[in-house]
Amino acid sequence: MSNLKFFLSSLFICFLFSCDKNNVTKKIKKENIKIAAERDSKKLSASISFDKTIHDFGEIQNGTPVKTVFSYTNTGNSALVVSDIKGKCGCTVPTGWKKEPLMPGESSQFTVEFNGKGANKVSKTVRMTSNIGEHDVEITAFIKPDPKASQLKKIN
Repeated sequence: MSNLKFFLSSLFICFLFSCDKNNVTKKIKKENIKIAAERDSKKLSASISFDKTIHDFGEIQNGTPVKTVFSYTNTGNSALVVSDIKGKCGCTVPTGWKKEPLMPGESSQFTVEFNGKGANKVSKTVRMTSNIGEHDVEITAFIKPDPKASQLKKIN
C-alpha cells in the first residue's frame, strides 16, 4: 500500500510541475504565430474553369456522328484530379482526358463524340467528377430526319 501511495504522490508532483502555464507561454515565439496565421489564412483548393459548358452542333442529319472538344483550366491553388468523365447515355462518349493531377494554372481537354441519332432538338449531358465535385457540360443539336430513310419507307 505504501508503494501505491508513493507512486501516486510522485505522479501528482510530476503533473503539478509539468503544467506550469507561465513556462509554456514563454516558449512561444511571436513570429511563429504570425507565420502560422498567414499559412492558415491561405486555403488550398483546386478550382475549375471551362472554355465553354455548352456546345451546339446546330442542324445535323440523323445518324451523323459529330464531336467537339471541351477545354478546362485549374484556376485554384492546389492540384485538380479528374477521376471520371461520363456521358449520361451511350450515345455520348467522352475521351482523351488527362488522368494525372492538373497543377494550378495548367489546362487540359477532352473530346465528346455524339452519334447524332435522335429527332428534333436533343440535349445531352456529360459529367466530370473531380476532387472538388461534379461539373456538367452539355451538347445540343437539332437532328433532321435522314432523307434516305423517308424514301425507303415510301418504297415499302
